[in-house]
Amino acid sequence: MSIEALRKHRIDPSQGDPHVTAHPPHTPPFRDPHLSFAKRIDDLLSRLTLDEKIGFLHQFVPAVERLGIAAFRTGQEALHGVAWMGPATVFPQAVGLGATWNTDLVRRVGEAVSKEVRAMRARDDRVGLNIWAPTVNLLRHPLWGRNEEGYSEDPKLTSAIATAYTHGLRGDHPTYWRTAPVLKHWLAHNNETDRATSSSSVRPRVLHEYDLRAFRETVEAGAVAGVMPAYNLVNGRPNHVSPYLREHLRAWTQEELLVCSDAGAPSNLVDHEHYFDTHEEATAASLRAGVDSFTDHGTDSSQIIARIQGALDQGLLTEAEIDTAVRRQLSVRFRLGEFDPEHDPHADVRDFDTPAHRALAQEAAEQAIVLLRNDGVLPLAPDTRLAVVGLLADECKLDWYSGTLIHRSTPLEGLYERFGAERVEFAEGVDRVRLKTSAGTFLHVLAAENASENDEDATRGAQGALDPALLAGRTDLPPLTTDATGTEFALIDWDEGVLTLRAPDGRYLSVAEDGYLRASADQPGGWVVQETFRLEPHGSGHLLRHLGTGRHVTVAADGVKVAAENDGNDGNAETFTLIIAERGEDAVTRVTSEADVVLVVAGNDPHINGRETEDRASLRLPAHQERLLRAARAANPRTVLALVSAYPYAVDTSDLAAALWTAHGGQAAGTALARVLAGDVSPAGRLPQTWYESDADLPGLLDYDVIGSRQTYLYFEGTPLFPFGHGLSYTSFSYGDLDVRIDDGTAHVSFTITNTGDVTADEVAQLYTRAIDPALPRPRRELVAHRRVTLAPGAEEELSFEAPLRAFEFWDVAQGRWRREPGPYELLAGASSEDIRLRTTVLLDGEPAAPRPVLQRSLEGADFDEGSGVEIVDRTRTAGDAVTAGDGGHGELVYRVLRLRRRRHRVR
Repeated sequence: MSIEALRKHRIDPSQGDPHVTAHPPHTPPFRDPHLSFAKRIDDLLSRLTLDEKIGFLHQFVPAVERLGIAAFRTGQEALHGVAWMGPATVFPQAVGLGATWNTDLVRRVGEAVSKEVRAMRARDDRVGLNIWAPTVNLLRHPLWGRNEEGYSEDPKLTSAIATAYTHGLRGDHPTYWRTAPVLKHWLAHNNETDRATSSSSVRPRVLHEYDLRAFRETVEAGAVAGVMPAYNLVNGRPNHVSPYLREHLRAWTQEELLVCSDAGAPSNLVDHEHYFDTHEEATAASLRAGVDSFTDHGTDSSQIIARIQGALDQGLLTEAEIDTAVRRQLSVRFRLGEFDPEHDPHADVRDFDTPAHRALAQEAAEQAIVLLRNDGVLPLAPDTRLAVVGLLADECKLDWYSGTLIHRSTPLEGLYERFGAERVEFAEGVDRVRLKTSAGTFLHVLAAENASENDEDATRGAQGALDPALLAGRTDLPPLTTDATGTEFALIDWDEGVLTLRAPDGRYLSVAEDGYLRASADQPGGWVVQETFRLEPHGSGHLLRHLGTGRHVTVAADGVKVAAENDGNDGNAETFTLIIAERGEDAVTRVTSEADVVLVVAGNDPHINGRETEDRASLRLPAHQERLLRAARAANPRTVLALVSAYPYAVDTSDLAAALWTAHGGQAAGTALARVLAGDVSPAGRLPQTWYESDADLPGLLDYDVIGSRQTYLYFEGTPLFPFGHGLSYTSFSYGDLDVRIDDGTAHVSFTITNTGDVTADEVAQLYTRAIDPALPRPRRELVAHRRVTLAPGAEEELSFEAPLRAFEFWDVAQGRWRREPGPYELLAGASSEDIRLRTTVLLDGEPAAPRPVLQRSLEGADFDEGSGVEIVDRTRTAGDAVTAGDGGHGELVYRVLRLRRRRHRVR
């Protein structure tokens, strides 16, 4: 039957397709597309030996040649484009996609990414179809190192964007999936500090109203193949043995969800968390809890196989429990069309780096840009003389989950193209330095001879794919030496004492496995960054410590290298004198004073001071970049700040002419920024999380109680630097005609938006609700719907939303269920969480509060109304919560309105 017919009639081969001719009688039933998926999986399971089924439980599943079954692996990273497998279209970071507030756009990005996965797999079978994306962890705390990977601090917005991306990844065929997305990271995961051993204390209201919601609404939307548990513990219990997988996740859908462990997490249960005494116990407990695929020890499956076999031998596991996990994996493989290649509509997809994908990358980068403030200097006039300064002005940064760039556009390149190179002056603003040795010579970079900078073999990682760290590991280039004049390096101080050194040819100093320093890296990168150093005062000079190895730099006759491990780290350390040839701010002043407008491009490198394995220390902009910004502002009051970063900063923009923010925008970042600055595109991105004024506004990184500590826009009671949902435009919009109708368990809300300016632009309309007089703490306001619309000057559009009345509910800890409190609620429409243009009040019925039925339900310790100084821990390894005092040794819990005795009834 044709694909078109399948779509038209929505025939589901999982129930059997009468139009598909059955295979000949000798064909095994699992190969017969006439049968349902369930029957085919039953047949295949019955043919697999126990040893073969055990082999299915590791990430790298071997082929079963006797049955003609190919090898399979879980896990293809594709957070904002195909990652780690070489060249691919690179879209904006996930937090940038969140900033678009555009579900249609994000769905199209997901479609493009999944098509590139299919195209790349056609030429390299190591590219997997089981996608480990998106990340739906909520951006609760802006110092989280992986802030770039999430969409928003708000569960509603996060689930909307994640649902769009998963639908794009899945494809729209009723049966066969283009790729199979797995959500990361289950659950309450917002810290890299001690991430493998820390426990997130999450009380029931926070669990249900906040952390579970983004996962639940995305899973219920029907395009998710599974989830990945996080490294951390929740309430004292590791996520990889969490009963929530069974109690919540699997209750949300009838699909056979595949749960894939995070890398190394199965071993962490014993080696780091010490939650179990033996790996056999830990593996069995994970499998019984719902983990179906173990990502551990790389491609070597022998240890996981041995642990599972040991668990079977000890009676900790049954073959039936193994069958359950294998069935879930096979369900995904059947949905991916692996066993029906002749019917798979995605088998011949070859869309890769197409003009449409390139245009989409640019569109996404443009829509992600947020205009934070503007005193009228933007958009720039065509004849503007522009000074461009800053460490990121001529950079197109990648992160750990990026593919390799095919196309590249920096802000400087975009502005040259848009305004003409003759109208743009550039000063990077780095400090130019030389490093003098104790012998009076200087560090020197030798010219590379007979070393091809395009040698692809030098850039390949352990699995043969192009490494996003690019040239960092090369040993075919000459190591640094010393001479009488030395090389002038660009010293970039990224704050917290972390710096990089770059040679005049643009290569960063890096350390390879042989320990020698070379100018060999295009960018800092890699799992362990080998391009970062620290200058440590020592006597009248400095020692230079290489942060990747933790060892000091030495100078020897055969070249410059890090000290050997057995040198006591300091034995041969060289003492350097730092000679400053030019301060960065001096270069900035030189090019800015005569410009009409100064553009300072600041932000972060996604591999330094905030990334996977490393949280940020502060919201502050690095001191080096603050100096450049002050120098530019002092030289020219018409200074515009463009922040290009993976997370918010606390930076004072009050004396700037304008400020913008964008996440690292992928391959088209520079072109997009230039078009917005020039007014070719009116900015309409919106902040997906609160920007706080200072570190003092932040809770502790490990404080997961968003209600008690008043976190995120939902509960924050201070004045933010910029609020959730904020973003300005080059035009103006008016709101009117708010109408609300309650019908059939739904609030039907409509209002009109009119473009009252003279520029065609997008507006992001946001609908919030709040309980007016709640009996317990509720959100100050809570997003229930949003829509991004394009309006020409003078155009008006009526927007309609449907908010189910369950959106007004909260988790009642007294009853252990959702409840809507009767009373007045406000509905608020506007352009941000603080820019409310329309409001009205509705009176909703509901269920009044009732005393806790202690005798019927008992009193769970974690079901407190208010608490301080306490931590929730596991009651047993498999179920239940308990409460204990926190680090201070004492705490306080409040339980309201208890019913401690049975009612007496008088009988007449």
